[in-house]
Amino acid sequence: MRYDGARLADFSAAATDEGRGRMDLSFLLLVLGLLGTGVLMVLSSSFPRAYYDPGRVTGGNAAYYFVRQLLFAGLGVGVMLLASRLPMGFYRRYAFPFLILTAVLLALVPLIGVKANGSRRWLGVGGLTLQPSELAKLAVILSFSVLICRYRERMKTIRYGLLPFLGILGALVGLLVLEPHFSASVILLAVGAVMLFLGGVGVGWFAAAFAAAGTGLAVLLTFFPYASSRIMTWRDPFSSSSDEGYQIVQSLYTIGSGGLSGLGFGGSRQKYLFLPEEHNDFIFSVCCEELGFIGAALILSLFALLILRGYWIALHCRSRFSFLVCAGITTLLAVQIFFNVAVATNLLPCTGISLPFFSYGGTALLIQLGEMGIVLSASRDVLET
Repeated sequence: MRYDGARLADFSAAATDEGRGRMDLSFLLLVLGLLGTGVLMVLSSSFPRAYYDPGRVTGGNAAYYFVRQLLFAGLGVGVMLLASRLPMGFYRRYAFPFLILTAVLLALVPLIGVKANGSRRWLGVGGLTLQPSELAKLAVILSFSVLICRYRERMKTIRYGLLPFLGILGALVGLLVLEPHFSASVILLAVGAVMLFLGGVGVGWFAAAFAAAGTGLAVLLTFFPYASSRIMTWRDPFSSSSDEGYQIVQSLYTIGSGGLSGLGFGGSRQKYLFLPEEHNDFIFSVCCEELGFIGAALILSLFALLILRGYWIALHCRSRFSFLVCAGITTLLAVQIFFNVAVATNLLPCTGISLPFFSYGGTALLIQLGEMGIVLSASRDVLET
């Protein structure tokens, strides 16, 4: 569809909830369907580890992870509905305060963060943990959307179309590298690049960025043996199936054992402490084993429908800000799904990227559902069709 200046005119920040339409029911039902399926898969995939690996956390309670995920899912639905009621002007007004808060939290992680698996990625808040990197993804989308709307026709210049955006990305990625959290850095850069493309930055700058990234990768592989080893493991994980390649080999075994129709819900064998992170980063592998190729294809189809609906909402938004935010959030969702499934199937090297609505994690789930609420808020202002 074509846009004119009036249709892309930004809403006033003082917009209220009065006079707005209903939220997009199709988008809402897809989110709830995926969320419900994800919570059930956390129950199925997590109970062996929760029961057989008791300690200070689970205490041998087989339903430990499921109960917590269910509670966060319920709370997250409330957050989503609240976010859907707030006008888009609210998100525009507080985009930069949210960005500053996120940067402060990221700066605190290396200093007082909770350490796990050799990295500090979480902040302890009472008995809960917060992962600021999840906030950073949303902060980039909101702040970039505001700047793109502000600079409009000047987006092709270096001063306005590159420097402010590169400054934000450089600061946030630099803080993430200190944790270190390279997978979140990659996602942040990918989402930032898409936002700049939507904002009208010249294609030549993207070509230069790809060339620089290729050069950086070559240097990394040449002078850092660890990175080269990761690539070799990715290319042939069975050559080190008991060491570096163990996780991906077990993931491939898990996927393969499901066959066409799967072993049935709860029937996974690999989740009995063979597959690491079975209820987190590699929960898609358990889905494949229990639900088979057919079930996994249905899950991916639901994700595809959600992504397509998200872009449809973006294309029908009345304001440019709403369009950019919806497109950014939908792209973030698509990138995370692709990376997670690609890692589980060894299409990409192993990185710690969770599957939205499925992987165990309270703060990540809350933020993801909050992002869906923002899309639903924008859907209440879409153009009449």
